[in-house]
Amino acid sequence: MAGMPQTALIITVPEADPLVGAWRRLYDPRERDGVPAHVTVLYPFLEPDRIDEATIAALRALFASHDAFDLAFRRCARLSGMVCLAPEPDLPLRALTAAVAARWPEAPPYRGRFEDPVPHLTVALGQEETVNQKVEADLAARLPLLTRVDSVRLVVRESGVWRGWTSFALRQDRSPGAVTVP
Repeated sequence: MAGMPQTALIITVPEADPLVGAWRRLYDPRERDGVPAHVTVLYPFLEPDRIDEATIAALRALFASHDAFDLAFRRCARLSGMVCLAPEPDLPLRALTAAVAARWPEAPPYRGRFEDPVPHLTVALGQEETVNQKVEADLAARLPLLTRVDSVRLVVRESGVWRGWTSFALRQDRSPGAVTVP
């Protein structure tokens, strides 16, 4: 499975790079494979050869039906042997995942491994407890991190490297002066 082409839908968080970049380079092997700091919407998505113009159009329409939103990372969390940043609120992220999974039931999040996938931004994966504690202490002193989520990115992994394929805009709030504070 690791050598086969794969796709994923992610929300990139470039604002996180100054905070988590050095830790990810050391302790997240996906960073070395070209995966930017992100929150996963759905992994794995469809095989690349199943993604055609109709699929891209369906994704565009699906994401355009969801509002852009603000996201805050105020704390670290531990999930399945990793240190991650916990996004707040996570409800808009869960809604995006649920919408994609409902439209493409043949692509359940994480192949159905988790009954209720928890949105997160991975920082360190599979490290010893002393490393995890050091990462958490460093990050906790530098949080919160705030970002605006206005798109979802389709990425593809071929020959062991992830690269961007295309992005899909979320619906922008059209009311003047609207501000969302997480």
